[in-house]
Amino acid sequence: MAEELRIVLRNADKIDPGSIDDYIKAGGYQSLEKAHSMSASDLIDQVKKSNLRGRGGAGFNAGMKWSFVPKNVPITYVVCNLDEGEPGTYKDRTIVEKDPHSLIEGMAITARAINSKQGYIYCRGEYPYVVEHLNRSIDQARQKGVLGDFDIEVRMGGGAYVCGEETALIESIEGHRGEPRFKPPFPGVSGLWAQPTVVNNVETFANLPEIVEKGAEWFATIGTPSYPGTKVLTLTGDVVNRVAIEVPTSTTIREVIFDFGGGIKNGRKFKAVQIGGTSGGFIPESLLDTAIDADSMRNIGATLGTGAVLIMDETRDIVDIVTRISKFFEHESCGKCNPCREGTFRAYELMKKINHSQANAADIAKLSLLSKVMQKACLCGLGQAAPGPIVTTLEHFYNEYEARLQN
Repeated sequence: MAEELRIVLRNADKIDPGSIDDYIKAGGYQSLEKAHSMSASDLIDQVKKSNLRGRGGAGFNAGMKWSFVPKNVPITYVVCNLDEGEPGTYKDRTIVEKDPHSLIEGMAITARAINSKQGYIYCRGEYPYVVEHLNRSIDQARQKGVLGDFDIEVRMGGGAYVCGEETALIESIEGHRGEPRFKPPFPGVSGLWAQPTVVNNVETFANLPEIVEKGAEWFATIGTPSYPGTKVLTLTGDVVNRVAIEVPTSTTIREVIFDFGGGIKNGRKFKAVQIGGTSGGFIPESLLDTAIDADSMRNIGATLGTGAVLIMDETRDIVDIVTRISKFFEHESCGKCNPCREGTFRAYELMKKINHSQANAADIAKLSLLSKVMQKACLCGLGQAAPGPIVTTLEHFYNEYEARLQN
């Protein structure tokens, strides 16, 4: 039976999350001291060698991302993405609720690597109590003097899904409407207020103290070689145990659902699982032995993304679920680029037609073509990922679409 391995959640339920003294007694902020004894280039190399890849959507090497920041520039920023707007996702909230100082220390380590004096945590507007919790923890770190000349400010979003995309998040922090920017330039060169900026999510930052303390080689041996370490997952839907877990990335989807999730509730049969949030692909039973690392997931047309795991039993209507998801994306599109603004509208229109048994085979063909165009033509990663549920269900559950066609 698969077992948990807690790196990010190492202190969860072991310390008082409201006490910096508890965190320090557990070894907290020692890694930050060690980071300050290293040169910035050595610190970046350490993270590069660990192959810690972003625990959000893109899965880019964190150390490589840091290395894009120009050397000897007077102003740089460290930004944490705590927007977490994907339905069914609560991993970053869990990390911050149970161990806020692991995030704060991770951001301070990053600041050392890129010579930053200012950090921002962008928190979704639906988490006001998390903002209060973070502000208390940051105040404690200031009073203890552990952050040195680095400081962190928490900013709240206004509930826009698109602000989970890093450049839209930057626009929002600056006080503008949350819309993605054209890239290049990338944030590492021109980000917040046109200054070099590193943006990572909570889970990525929370890994850093352990990597600095135990070394790159230790981290690189955990999980799969291409995407080492662990992944925090949140299980929801038709599963016995709705829990947050942290497992090595070599763990399979089947082990996640049946070992940690306890299987399908009410004795029903498994039908599909969606991983990575609302934009994640739908995975059938035949692919459940796939490891949960980002590359393996991408190879089956799915994503790891936010780590949300939505399990569906045999009674669930795939076409109806995808129609509701299409409505969500049609509502949440920021409208900046035509492929997303028009594409999400048309996708929802076609899905409604299919769901109400008013479509024919030509409509399904249009939907398939539209989805493939959006995946390539949308401006940002969120628009590109929006058709994921349609593409994967057309591949694995086409019979359910076919059953909806007009006679």
